Amino acid sequence: MSGNGNAEADGNKRSLRKRMRWDYAALFLLAPVFVAVVIAFPDKGGQARHVAWEYFKEMAIILPAVFIIMGLVSVWVEREFIVRFLGEGSGVKGVILSFILGSIPMGPLYVAFPLAAVLLKKGAKVANIIIFLSAWACIKLPAELMEFQFLGWKFTLVRYLTTLVVVVALSEVIGRVFFKHGYEAPDEAIEAADG
Repeated sequence: MSGNGNAEADGNKRSLRKRMRWDYAALFLLAPVFVAVVIAFPDKGGQARHVAWEYFKEMAIILPAVFIIMGLVSVWVEREFIVRFLGEGSGVKGVILSFILGSIPMGPLYVAFPLAAVLLKKGAKVANIIIFLSAWACIKLPAELMEFQFLGWKFTLVRYLTTLVVVVALSEVIGRVFFKHGYEAPDEAIEAADG
């Protein structure tokens, strides 16, 4: 039985290495294209270089912290805890907790994806992960305060409530589709979550 598990783990590692090779190949193919575009269009090239550098700096600052948080969640948060509060039987408390977890943190949406993957691997319900990601994307508390200040309380309240209803309804539909098809988070993307 362990031989079969080792073969599967080796297959997952090969699959991850193969995908990484494609990522590196795309990077090395696009880098000369980027340089050629910068040279061919110097006025736009400077802007493109600046934007690329800003994104690189942002990711270099944020991603190490995300990986540390992922590691801590993977090791310190028990699967039973995630299943109880965000799993299939979590009900309304899972929905509320998903909204809270998604709406409090600041940062770009790409930060939420690895955290969502770890939560999925630990047993969170797909619908709750969709709520978490949707809240991260469009229901940030600091942004809500700015929206209230500039657009007024009526607009903010209507948009907020509409977003809540739509996100919960769609997350349930999407979650059921994923559940019906037996979706699981990819093992090779978050091997540390098993720990």
